[in-house]
Amino acid sequence: MRLRGGTRRRLDTWALAAGSAMSGLLAYVFFALVTRTLGPVLAAPVSVLWTYWSFAAAAVTFPVQHWIARSVAAHRGEGAVRRALPAVIAASVVLSAVTFGVAWAIRGPLFNRTTIWFPAILSLVTLGSGLVGVVRGGLTARLRFYSLGAELTAENALRCATAFALVAAGVRSPVAFGLCLAVGPLVALSWPSTLRYAAGPRGTAGDSPLTFLGGAAGGQLIGQSVLTGGPVVLALAGGGPADVTALFTALALFRSPYTLMLGLVSQLTGRLTRLVVEGRQEVLQRLRLALLAGTVLTVGAATAIGGTVGPRLLQLVFGHQVELSRLLTMVVGIGSALALANLIMTVALLAHNRGFAVTRVWLAALAAGGAVFVAGWAVSAPALDRTCLAFLAAELVGLAAAVVEERRAGVRADPSRSGSPSLPSPGRPG
Repeated sequence: MRLRGGTRRRLDTWALAAGSAMSGLLAYVFFALVTRTLGPVLAAPVSVLWTYWSFAAAAVTFPVQHWIARSVAAHRGEGAVRRALPAVIAASVVLSAVTFGVAWAIRGPLFNRTTIWFPAILSLVTLGSGLVGVVRGGLTARLRFYSLGAELTAENALRCATAFALVAAGVRSPVAFGLCLAVGPLVALSWPSTLRYAAGPRGTAGDSPLTFLGGAAGGQLIGQSVLTGGPVVLALAGGGPADVTALFTALALFRSPYTLMLGLVSQLTGRLTRLVVEGRQEVLQRLRLALLAGTVLTVGAATAIGGTVGPRLLQLVFGHQVELSRLLTMVVGIGSALALANLIMTVALLAHNRGFAVTRVWLAALAAGGAVFVAGWAVSAPALDRTCLAFLAAELVGLAAAVVEERRAGVRADPSRSGSPSLPSPGRPG
């Protein structure tokens, strides 16, 4: 039975939402299992690996996935991906080797170990992130959202399964649990067809996937640092352990909608790209205004929750010893709500083929956050207050910069402004 378009899209959305939610839940299960089994000291190297994996997912998996989805939609075929994929794979291998070299050089302070295993695992995680990006990109481009939702769940399910097997076997090795992170991407091989792309007509001249990926990866890396790096900044600024933990838990709690949205935006890339290629600027303008209106609503909800039951909610989820004031809980909630809008705007910029615009957006955001942090230091504000306000400022400026960049990309692509009656090009990188 053939489903109507609206019904199909709703089912796809539910599949992605379920996959994202289960993936996030299984991630917490895995790390809780590691810390409970190894204890806080032995689990420390695995924590470093886990942190790196989150950055690799942002800087490698996300750009590769959305590059493939965008390229197939823009060129109306898979030929451009097929021709560029060897260069992308080679770049992933080089990045993996560089990661190993850097991790080996600083393995002592990074892992408090001299073994080769942890740098090797970081290298494998990098390669795995590239593999997952290719598979997710293929599933996204071919509109196989049920399979994409299953892949999102299966990756962390495999990690949990291997970790449970280690516990059952009585293994207490940090290296063994670290390898669980590296084996997760192997589940992507369950969809081998996504590693094969059909030949087709050549893409537009000047298309550069590595330029696109480089810009997108740099921006995503900075954006992920802004989103998750607050506890590290606070610790370096002299914040106490209790404050660091409180900020970490607040960010983790209010980031849960963002984690869910990471899977859902997979549907947007192809649709937005087609609107860009077809020159549907009036539709893009309406979507931009709808996003801003939705952001106002989510910010209002975050303000209400953070300023009322937020601190109690933190204690309910993470324990009664976690304490964060209502004001700071509200600030973190608002910043996290803005991060949702920034994620969607990032996808919009990628649809316009503006990889380096993503980097510019997050450089501006990082500068704003740094300025607020320094200004707070100049007036002797507490480190926790400065860190929370810097996070909010970075997300706010990031959204403003992204709207400007996306609007500018739309103006450049608008044929009515260039006098050309033909369809606009998909855009040039950056």
